[in-house]
Amino acid sequence: MNVVLARIGKPHGLRGEVTVQLHTDDPETRFAVGTVIETEAEPGSGVPTALTIASTRVHRGIWLITFEEIPDRSGAESLRGARLVLPESNPQVEDEAFYEEDLVGLEARDLSGEKVGTVSGLEIGPAQDRLVLTLTDGVTAYVPFVKRIVPVVAEDHVVVDPPPGLFDLYREGTE
Repeated sequence: MNVVLARIGKPHGLRGEVTVQLHTDDPETRFAVGTVIETEAEPGSGVPTALTIASTRVHRGIWLITFEEIPDRSGAESLRGARLVLPESNPQVEDEAFYEEDLVGLEARDLSGEKVGTVSGLEIGPAQDRLVLTLTDGVTAYVPFVKRIVPVVAEDHVVVDPPPGLFDLYREGTE
């Protein structure tokens, strides 16, 4: 299984630039100009198995990347939904990095070990990431994915220690 570094979003402009949703905490290193990045895409999509970084920039908090192999907007459109990946055997993968695929489906427990919900996603944010939890009553809640609030990530569960009242904020609109 590969580690997802980013997901390609929509094209930006006419020259092959694409938006990316980052799943790495070190985009400057991972997406350095000249780096060849492997891809994962739907079979038959025509997405190359690897792309070479031609340029990167941040525009209004969103990372934009161009690839040497993609010269224009129509080529960029064909990349939508593809993942930029790092082979799992690569020694550059950080030990404390967690990826959406690793987290979704894990049971979420409070400090006493009681189940409070299930991890249903990971939102990558410009300042910090957020775990998306489906609470036991079906309400969706968002928890900052920081060590103080999510102190434990184990193989089958995460431990969450949210500030008092955090989950109640999400329940207020559902009553």
